[in-house]
Amino acid sequence: MQIFLTGGTGFIGQALVRALRARGWPVDALVRDPAAAPARWLAAQGCRLVRGDVTRADGLREAMAGADAVIHNAGVYEFGAGVAQRARMQQVNRQGTDHVLGAALAAGVPRTVYVSSVLALGDSGPGPADESRRHGGRCRTAYERSKLDAHRCALQWRARGLPLVIAMPNSVVGANDHAILGYFLRMYLMGLLPPVAWGRDMMLAPVDVRALAEGLCLAAEKAVTGEDYHFGGPPQSIGAVFGHWERHPGGARARLWVPRAVMRAQFLFAEPLLHALGLPAFMSRDSIDTTRVNMNYSSAKARRELGWQHPGAEAMWDRIVAEERALIDARRGWRQRLRPQLLPA
Repeated sequence: MQIFLTGGTGFIGQALVRALRARGWPVDALVRDPAAAPARWLAAQGCRLVRGDVTRADGLREAMAGADAVIHNAGVYEFGAGVAQRARMQQVNRQGTDHVLGAALAAGVPRTVYVSSVLALGDSGPGPADESRRHGGRCRTAYERSKLDAHRCALQWRARGLPLVIAMPNSVVGANDHAILGYFLRMYLMGLLPPVAWGRDMMLAPVDVRALAEGLCLAAEKAVTGEDYHFGGPPQSIGAVFGHWERHPGGARARLWVPRAVMRAQFLFAEPLLHALGLPAFMSRDSIDTTRVNMNYSSAKARRELGWQHPGAEAMWDRIVAEERALIDARRGWRQRLRPQLLPA
């Protein structure tokens, strides 16, 4: 199966490229700069590099010619974003989706998989909720707004005739994770995480990035076009996630669960400090507000129709902790240990 892929160098993208190539599928990967280190990583995996940018429609249709499937995974994920970063999220997440899906329809690609997010459906409520749920319209972060807008754009292209499968991952986790949980896990393992937290009762279904990559391959191979699929692991509360981490050596295990409003006020000052240190604002008002949204979504449909499987929560976190610790031990300097980095080929 010939794949045209966007977003091949990010956290999900790296796992997805490995899964696609393990199947022996040829991959044409869209890259902005073929000489950049992330693009060279793709080439080392056996991908053919195609110069382009999802924010520009020019050349996308021609680049997709002959593809059996398009997997649109490109996206920008940023918390504590300023005005420019919020605009960039809209440009890549919403407008990029419009360009890629429009090009796929024009090129006559027989199947397109769009990697959306359960955030595009909003709060699950107590859950577990299924794929029929719809967003109520209130977005708590700029990232949630960009994913909702992109999801609605995808539905419009489906209505115009695009043979589209929408994949909706839950909170994606794994070693070298660039999201909030990834930073907090590394802080815990490095002994830097303060003994306070918030949002203990927030429910989510973290999905192992490798299992998600397998699910996206199954979506490209077996899913019925016109259908949506959730990809998530066993439901867990934020409190349970910390409990899994605390079975392993690391920082403080006694934890004070602080009201969100108190932490939000403190993080007002953490955002500029982290930016000054050259780090993303993983401790930000957005990281508080995102825990106001339950993400207890069921993946029963993906298991039933695609044969998708996911490890248990304990086994998943044990492996992630072991791999994350190995990466930390191999790096020098606290900043390098804290930040995710492109893995070697």
